[in-house]
Amino acid sequence: MTFDRRILIADDDRDLRSGVVELLGGLCGLLGGQPCRFEIVQAEDGSAALTILRRAPFHLALLDMHMPGFTGLEILTALRLESLDVPCIVISGEASEGVRKLALHEGACAVLRKPLEPALLRAEVRRVLHLDAA
Repeated sequence: MTFDRRILIADDDRDLRSGVVELLGGLCGLLGGQPCRFEIVQAEDGSAALTILRRAPFHLALLDMHMPGFTGLEILTALRLESLDVPCIVISGEASEGVRKLALHEGACAVLRKPLEPALLRAEVRRVLHLDAA
């Protein structure tokens, strides 16, 4: 099976990662009139996430702001400095205006607050991946 889009989910909370995988698994989209299939890769900390993002191209990364190894913000900075073009959505339980501004300044496409609102997460993923409504 081939996949049209590769998504990385980086969060130290296994239950959150599993929930996001489930939410995205049910996300329908069309790409050029054809159904779009996702390959979802998971990372349990920032170090693993950055290593994964450096090794292979991804269409989207969902990054927890606070996790061991590197924070979501540190990953955004590294991606920008290394000219790695990976659209990123930052997720945080502490999505204050200051955190949001920092993440957007470092290149995040969006900042979502935990607990994640399923409809908002799906809408942001659709927007970032340029998926047509099914």
